[in-house]
Amino acid sequence: MTSTGIRLHAPAPGWAIAADVVVVGSGVAGLTAALRCEAEGLRTVVVTKARLDDGSTRWAQGGIAAALGEGDTPEQHLDDTLVAGAGLCDEEAVRILVTEGPDAVRRLIATGAHFDESTEGGLALTREGGHHRRRIAHAGGDATGAEISRALVEAVRARGMRTIENALVLDLLTDADGRTAGVTLHVMGEGQHDGVGAVHAPAVVLATGGMGQVFSATTNPSVSTGDGVALALRAGAEVSDLEFVQFHPTVLFLGPDAEGQQPLVSEAVRGEGAHLVDADGVRFMVGQHELAELAPRDIVAKGITRRMQERGAEHMYLDARHFGAAMWEHRFPTILAACRAHGIDPVTEPIPVAPAAHYASGGVRTDARGRTTVPGLYACGEVACTGVHGANRLASNSLLEGLVYAERIAADIAAGHAAGTLPAPVPAPLPRAEQPSHPLLPPESRLTIQRIMTEGAGVLRSAASLTRAADQLHHLHAEAREALHENGKTSEPGVDTWEATNLLCVARVLVAAAARREETRGCHWREDHADRDDPTWRRHIVVRLNPDRALALHTTDTSQFPPTTHSAQPTHRPQEQ
Repeated sequence: MTSTGIRLHAPAPGWAIAADVVVVGSGVAGLTAALRCEAEGLRTVVVTKARLDDGSTRWAQGGIAAALGEGDTPEQHLDDTLVAGAGLCDEEAVRILVTEGPDAVRRLIATGAHFDESTEGGLALTREGGHHRRRIAHAGGDATGAEISRALVEAVRARGMRTIENALVLDLLTDADGRTAGVTLHVMGEGQHDGVGAVHAPAVVLATGGMGQVFSATTNPSVSTGDGVALALRAGAEVSDLEFVQFHPTVLFLGPDAEGQQPLVSEAVRGEGAHLVDADGVRFMVGQHELAELAPRDIVAKGITRRMQERGAEHMYLDARHFGAAMWEHRFPTILAACRAHGIDPVTEPIPVAPAAHYASGGVRTDARGRTTVPGLYACGEVACTGVHGANRLASNSLLEGLVYAERIAADIAAGHAAGTLPAPVPAPLPRAEQPSHPLLPPESRLTIQRIMTEGAGVLRSAASLTRAADQLHHLHAEAREALHENGKTSEPGVDTWEATNLLCVARVLVAAAARREETRGCHWREDHADRDDPTWRRHIVVRLNPDRALALHTTDTSQFPPTTHSAQPTHRPQEQ
């Protein structure tokens, strides 16, 4: 796979450091990869967009799924994952997850993470949607992500690992052969480094999290702007399954005009017995699925959306008044505080909820060792598409995937280093900064993109809505290119313009893939193609970015991914978008 030659317009690096591996991101995936690499004696640098503990991991409420309970087995966990993935999971990737997962959780505990215990002294396990067993380990009641983040951050700091905080990674550096040679990045504010610089390394691990900020309402933090996927596309990597964006069914409804990060009401609340009801108190999920409120997330999100349409309502309700004050305060203190901060007391009243963008099941395509189609570039966590999640992520598999595949990446990098197959990075010359290769969007484009995506590519999609969204996104893209072509000008380089440009990149890919997939599967719901179509669409949609910035799409021959070590041959001629 060759680089596109496209880069974000940015000043030339004013400083540089060298490492064996640079990890981009500080959630469970990034910090686990970094700790394992450092333990293997590799010079490791962690780059993160905010503070070390400000990524998506800290917001995870429910927990981490693994077959740790009595009577549970990896095989049962595998079965539940495959059902949720709606025919598109890579079974071998899932088998790796569920078999290596229990020991990976135990190693996380050994690192310092403290999970809630039962009265008998073992792990307290709960259920969430799509699970037929209690296998969700949690911490602090509903603060699992915060506890995992705390433990990993403390471990990184205790080992004196080199970290660069408040740094937005811009583009991948490659050598003359197209192999990874590091990254360019921009450090915000004062610190040891400032402004645009570079980390030279023969291995780069993308663990940048999701892209929820491409929609108006999301559970993702403000830093989740798809930077890793956009960087990978510009570097020539393949991405897959970006149409499968999971909308969490129960997000605290703050009003029709609310934008940005919204408070999540964990699936574990339903796992403990809360009911979804309409304004009349009717449990509308009963009869729609054998697990009712605990059906897989795509089914619950669709059920809520349908009921909202039927009733002309903007939200439904989650009723857990029967928990009582003591249970709310002990089991769900974070959610209780968030609700009360917005004037809702779940102890005495139902919680208004509606679906919001939550998790990207697709991402940068990898193999079982986290390798992308660009030599030396790895990806893990939400930014990656390992094949584990298929068309719809099973609840609480995300933290486990980040953990398991980060360890596999570290092992692969360490093996390459020991064998001497990781070359010393010699980056090819960067393009001159005064000749931008990629026009930057103005900061206000961010809100425009979010509204386009929410209206055209949200929970409900159709050919008409996706065509409208594609046209509007193309207009934004064309305006920026025309301004650059006609007068050589683009928006000033900066975090706001880089983020907006990255959001446009991932939005275009998501809409193109969603328009191509003419069926309903998992969390991709096409109103005009209401049925699942296995003969035609039990396939993956793979996307690349061409040097002329057009998108090239192709479908795989089967539900299995081709190897990442060479370019897949398209089943159909690439379609320019």
